Amino acid sequence: MSPDLWMLLAFAGLLIAGVPVAFSLGLAGAAGILAGLSPAMLATLGTNTYNSIAKYPLIAIPLFILTGLIFERSGVALRLVRFAQALIGPRHGGLALVAVLVCMIMGGMSGSGPADAAAVAMVMLPSMTRAGYPKPFSATLIAASASTAILIPPSVALILYSIVVPGVDLRALFAAGLFPGVLAGLALLVPALLVSRRYGWEGPGREGHGGEIGAPTAGGEQLRVGETFRQALPALFAPVLILGGLRSGLFTPTEAAVVAVAYGVLVGLFVTRELSLRDLWALFGEAAVISGVVMLIIALAGIFAWAGTMLGTFRHLAEWIISLSDNGVVLLVLIMLAVLAAGMLLDAISIYLIMMPILIPVMQHFGWNPVWFGILLAMNIAIGQFTPPVAVNLMVTTEVARIRLERTVGWALLFVVAMAAALALVAVFPEIALWLPRTLGYNVG
Repeated sequence: MSPDLWMLLAFAGLLIAGVPVAFSLGLAGAAGILAGLSPAMLATLGTNTYNSIAKYPLIAIPLFILTGLIFERSGVALRLVRFAQALIGPRHGGLALVAVLVCMIMGGMSGSGPADAAAVAMVMLPSMTRAGYPKPFSATLIAASASTAILIPPSVALILYSIVVPGVDLRALFAAGLFPGVLAGLALLVPALLVSRRYGWEGPGREGHGGEIGAPTAGGEQLRVGETFRQALPALFAPVLILGGLRSGLFTPTEAAVVAVAYGVLVGLFVTRELSLRDLWALFGEAAVISGVVMLIIALAGIFAWAGTMLGTFRHLAEWIISLSDNGVVLLVLIMLAVLAAGMLLDAISIYLIMMPILIPVMQHFGWNPVWFGILLAMNIAIGQFTPPVAVNLMVTTEVARIRLERTVGWALLFVVAMAAALALVAVFPEIALWLPRTLGYNVG
């Protein structure tokens, strides 16, 4: 058995056996070193793990994770929901529209789908249930909408992609993800509104519409919109602050993460006043634990990546993929299906670390734009975040809703088709992703 095959089989076997992804990567890499190189080369394990995380841009990941936790605990989601409800008013599908919009705005703060899903589900699910929406539908819609966080900047996954793929400008990636993220949200909204109208969920005068704020009356509607807008203004300003600072050159993406944390702390302590110093200390610990898991995956993936490079495993796999077809469109479709399948089982960070060393040569062979290709991968991974059997976002929302994951499968397939349509549009018309970064003057390759 060749060392290449031995390493890949070891990785697959460890995953099937239930070993965590991080340790599967590290152990499989070590197995490849033993099988194809020399036992003496195991001395490089420490260096490879350190070099994998000793990169300045990675500092942004724990900081944006902390930002998402702070905004979640500060009552920001509730204020956004109240403003959106007052703005939209009572109508069929109104709360579905609110859920999608709030998930997209929250994604512009946290960059994390599961955190986005948890924050919005805790606020929206009670209101949607009272308005007549079935819990499986509501949980699936929120999980799918929260997956847009991987596209809408600041995205933790896009930060990692910019590090794994040489020469990609993170600012260009952030700008490129904006319109596809909005397109994905709109694609989810279309079936949600159609289904809501067909089954008569919610509507003017239905008891329970509006949740905590109630349905606005004709006389007080304008006042209520103005009042809830003022309450939501600090939350709405957060994405503007982050993206505006990046565009103006006032700070780098890593510095933007620091600014986002500082702004979130100020909002929680002095504006919403729902965050205490004791809460803040607990959030630091929670963010450290989550970040530790992420960094452990990245560190141990360095062993796998080094072994695969030295053995030529990634080159051999890339050559095999290229040999499947001379048609770039056919190969792109096959790659998207493979990434979708991986997204149903693994998290975004693991997928990038495992697949990009293989896909970079394929991307270069066919001349695919690296920024556009990164957005396509992110959209595929986003679909996987709410597609069973793993579906990390859906696990969060079904836990909040206290329902079994199996009850959401039908609705999940509906939203998979909707977001796949958005993915197809971005694939066919690359300018949906590339127009904004080009207009802003960023290097898109």
